[in-house]
Amino acid sequence: MIKLDHVAVGVSNLDAAIDFYEQKIGLKFLFKKVDEAHGEAFAYLEMKGARLELLQPLRLAKRPAADKQSFCPHLAFASDDIQDTQQRLQEKQVTLLKGPMEIPGMVRWLYAADPDGNVLEFVQWLQPEKPVNQT
Repeated sequence: MIKLDHVAVGVSNLDAAIDFYEQKIGLKFLFKKVDEAHGEAFAYLEMKGARLELLQPLRLAKRPAADKQSFCPHLAFASDDIQDTQQRLQEKQVTLLKGPMEIPGMVRWLYAADPDGNVLEFVQWLQPEKPVNQT
């Protein structure tokens, strides 16, 4: 059985969005990372078993509603083993877009597409209970 892992949304100010979702909505902050190589900063917050990913472009004033380069928006599914998931998707001839990628000791993920081109992410958390600030 597959389960929803997180939903990703683009934001114009990552710190303000973190504050909003943490202080006003009540989500639990997990971590934040600035990724200069990919031109974005992102953060994860958690709510009763699901996560919210906030993505802020570093090079654009505003993120377009659908940005296929950063794979936002996307639907993310939890994976127990990202290599096994990749193999299974390839065997079923699912279009793979990128990955697997990894933040060592924290998370592994890959991107695929459904028949309409909607972006799907499959994510394997290596330490799901340990929030880390990666700024």
